[in-house]
Amino acid sequence: MQSREDDRSEHSVLLDQVSLARDGVEVLHTVSLTLTEPRIGLIGDNGSGKSSLIRLLNGLLQPSQGDVYVNGIKPTDGPEVMASEVGFIFQNPDHQLIFPTVLEELSFGLRNQGATKKAAEQGALALLAEHDREHWAERAVHSLSEGQKQLVCILAVLIMKPRLMVLDEPFSALDLPTRLHLMDWLHSLPQQVLMISHDLDTLADFDRVVWLDQGRVRGDGVPRDILAAYREASQARVAL
Repeated sequence: MQSREDDRSEHSVLLDQVSLARDGVEVLHTVSLTLTEPRIGLIGDNGSGKSSLIRLLNGLLQPSQGDVYVNGIKPTDGPEVMASEVGFIFQNPDHQLIFPTVLEELSFGLRNQGATKKAAEQGALALLAEHDREHWAERAVHSLSEGQKQLVCILAVLIMKPRLMVLDEPFSALDLPTRLHLMDWLHSLPQQVLMISHDLDTLADFDRVVWLDQGRVRGDGVPRDILAAYREASQARVAL
């Protein structure tokens, strides 16, 4: 039988009896999970604790009790320590983009990791070229479409080579072709992906889905089973 010590591998996310209180309200209740699969979905109603849980993974929030490990590292050391381990993509790219041009946006992460300005810009240009977007380098970020902005957000995270990508409803504002393109691309990445989504169909091809309900794990398993159970529970509430 695998021990808790063994669970703290360099390729896993471990939450061990984790509780979290925010503004005096307990939003997570003794959650225990070991996440090792390449693609993991996180579902649940609004207020179920999903966004709070993922913010524990890079130290933006600290657990009230219990332990969190990401690739063997404790996020309690803070977001700066976790920057190379956990990359975050948020729902609204305008909340993530902070620089006027695409090149500056992509260079920022490498500069934070200690690269010189020249090396950071070379790295950014190389990544843009890899994705046939080198002509975006001097484009103003505000001139991009929503899908293009989201792609820049993803590239700005990928350039730092985190081992875990965490996405919080990243595609809700995108049209279907852009969403499908980005989903195909995400499935091709070598990084582990943990994604919150209310669009259950986007999680159908994932390896695992975790269902949170009022701060507790209500379901955990293959997408076919967990998504069906969540849909059934949601329909039952509507019928009441």
